[in-house]
Amino acid sequence: MVVADKNCEKIHFIAPNIHCCGAGVAADAEVTTQLLSSNMELHSLSTGRPPRVATACRFLKQMLFRYQGHIGASLILGGVDCTGPHLYSVHPHGSTSKLPFTSMGSGAAAAIAVLEDRFKPDMELAEAQELLADAITAGVLSDLGSGSNVDLCVITRGGAQTLRPFRTPIARGQR
Repeated sequence: MVVADKNCEKIHFIAPNIHCCGAGVAADAEVTTQLLSSNMELHSLSTGRPPRVATACRFLKQMLFRYQGHIGASLILGGVDCTGPHLYSVHPHGSTSKLPFTSMGSGAAAAIAVLEDRFKPDMELAEAQELLADAITAGVLSDLGSGSNVDLCVITRGGAQTLRPFRTPIARGQR
């Protein structure tokens, strides 16, 4: 129960059009997303098409279900494909939900409260980024186990852009 580094990367590359955010055991989230990324690359090479977000979600849920919750990674999978934008929450035991917004991890309760209060469909990019930054900040400030930075990933049909750090609500102190 030690947080070694609160400034770790929690946004993982899956494919140029798909990224995944991890909560829970950092090593489990890292290995799981690396395996998913590798399989999506192999799938893309064999089909000659970019992978769909639903394909990545199905692979992820089948793998996590096989391990019956012993992989301690809660994941948010998001991306844009030929059918449009998608956002899934994937729990450690393999269940998934497709949602317009979601939050997972130890700071999820505070973050989801902000999202439920201020989310509107079809928001402008700057407004959506500020909402997400405020939600993540609420999660960070209400929980000692959460990270300390606000990192965002904007995924469009043209690709993805990771904004790291977008905001730093807690500056690291000096000893």
